[in-house]
Amino acid sequence: MHYELYIDVFFLENFAMDFILLAVVRKMLGNNEAYWRVCLGALFGALLTCLAVALPVPYASVKLILLHGLANIVMVKTGLKTQGFKELFRAWILLYISGFLLGGVFGFLKQYVRLGSLFLALAVASYYIVSGIWSLVVYLGRQSRYRCQVVLQVGAKRVIVQALIDTGNCLKDDITGKPVSIIDKNVIKKLWGENDIAGIRYISYHSIGKAEGVMPLVTLDGMYVCRKEKEWIEKPLAAICEGDLTADRYEMILNPDVLIGGIDYGNKSCSTASI
Repeated sequence: MHYELYIDVFFLENFAMDFILLAVVRKMLGNNEAYWRVCLGALFGALLTCLAVALPVPYASVKLILLHGLANIVMVKTGLKTQGFKELFRAWILLYISGFLLGGVFGFLKQYVRLGSLFLALAVASYYIVSGIWSLVVYLGRQSRYRCQVVLQVGAKRVIVQALIDTGNCLKDDITGKPVSIIDKNVIKKLWGENDIAGIRYISYHSIGKAEGVMPLVTLDGMYVCRKEKEWIEKPLAAICEGDLTADRYEMILNPDVLIGGIDYGNKSCSTASI
């Protein structure tokens, strides 16, 4: 079987795709290298790919090493200026991951477009789609990192809640100076039941959309904060929210200052705590 290869078209297509691949990896790594370096890396990658294809290499394994080893490593090293073997290997792996993502998106879009002249437009569209997917993955990862399970304790009662660790929550008690978390009113009902809450007082606050307000402030006996390092917080302060927090799928807004100096209580599992 005879194939006719136009090396100039092959070079331009590889250059365009290599540039987009490197741009995606740059975004994934949070790399700040200038785009002219990315362009230079793509140029080297396309050039080495053309040489590996055009040269009469006797063994297919050697050609694979040249394509997937030498060409891609030089491209990543030049375009992203990676430091050390670990960073280079990570970028090399991400290059293939982004290649699979781009290939899938590009193939999906290509079935609706039959004109070869739109190759570059499809490639650019694929880049923005993959970048959007990656941004969504990063966002969801951050969201899960700032969510945790908390076990609240008052006397013999325990209630497990889903909490959001909010770095924007800087609420502090004016009297004690201790950080204050915010808790849903329905959780308070589960902890105290019909009993009157002892030692209740009020704390003033301000937030977006509300210049000033007050919330009831209570002191819990303690709470377990269940993260990678489990912490026991003694006598935490909690302000009772006027609205409904459960609409956002959590029942508590945890003040991050509460976690500083938390006590590790070993291997006890929060998921088995009795309510």
